[in-house]
Amino acid sequence: MKKINKIFRKKTKRIYIRKVPIGNNAVISVQSMTTTKTTEIKKTVKQIMSLKNAGADIVRISVPDKKSAEAFKIIRNKTNIPLVADIHFDYRIAIESIKNGADCIRINPSNIGSIKRIQSILEYAKDYNVPIRIGINSGSIEKKIIKKYKYPNAKAMLESAMNCINIFEKMNFQNFKLSVKSSNVLDTIQCYKLLSCHTDHPMHLGITESGNLQNGTIKSSIGIGSLLLQGIGDTIRVSLSENPIEEVKVGLKILNALEIRKYGVNIISCPTCARKEFDVIKIANSLEKKLSNISEPIDVAIMGCSVNGPGESKISQVGVSGLKNKSALYINGIRKKKIKNSLILKELKKNIQKIIEIKNKYRKKNEK
Repeated sequence: MKKINKIFRKKTKRIYIRKVPIGNNAVISVQSMTTTKTTEIKKTVKQIMSLKNAGADIVRISVPDKKSAEAFKIIRNKTNIPLVADIHFDYRIAIESIKNGADCIRINPSNIGSIKRIQSILEYAKDYNVPIRIGINSGSIEKKIIKKYKYPNAKAMLESAMNCINIFEKMNFQNFKLSVKSSNVLDTIQCYKLLSCHTDHPMHLGITESGNLQNGTIKSSIGIGSLLLQGIGDTIRVSLSENPIEEVKVGLKILNALEIRKYGVNIISCPTCARKEFDVIKIANSLEKKLSNISEPIDVAIMGCSVNGPGESKISQVGVSGLKNKSALYINGIRKKKIKNSLILKELKKNIQKIIEIKNKYRKKNEK
């Protein structure tokens, strides 16, 4: 299908977190964060691998103290996925994490301490060639800035970010990215837009403290999606009060919906009405669960009747459209046969696997 609409991304500088490029039109990466105690090394490594298998490109780990920094070093040696050390309050922990193999450091300017302490971090980051994320959060802006604006709004976050950028640039440190996150979607969007006008450093997008799975998905989709549509954003993290694997899934689905980055099975299914000829909801949910481990991009239409069913099935790689008593199966836009409604799930799975196998064979052939 010919793509008519295209999102034109703002050109930003390029940095690398391990081997993952960020900025300057690099593929938009998806990040998440561990929820385990960092000192519980086995549990943390297990969660990191689960996030990687779910499609995460980068994983952030909280490093609140020296013991966690020591654990970080061991964790770093047990996985090859890029790891970001999340630092608050103690600049010495940031330096220790750099020494211990962090691929990136996240600092919060409001609580990391004096300019001298930030400069000390930058000196080590330069020596070890480690990028830094300046991570501004509306919940922890400097007191003097809050006093000025009365409220942690977009302008307050912008001032906090610009102050830190000035420190970095005076030190001639360019290896950094930025985030300005609020739990308020509109403030977040406004601040990223303002910040994008002031700098060409790469942007890490997210809505902070967005809530549970449903609320957080809605807020993040609107906030992150709105900015991406305007060409702003180089890497994303969806923040949810949920298993972090769900963060990765939602992040990938946001990119998929905007056709920025195709990943996994994209199910197109109708909301159902009295015209439906089979249980669309049951089949759609079942198929999504059974194919959740597939990373190969593939569109699947599950349509309950012949109103929009044939049309959606024709523009999908695999599709089924409800008819009287039976349903029509479509493969790559072509109607192949009628199938019993009791066999819909089985036929969809079988043909999806066939298409993936053909794609893999074709890919391997081209790699030779």
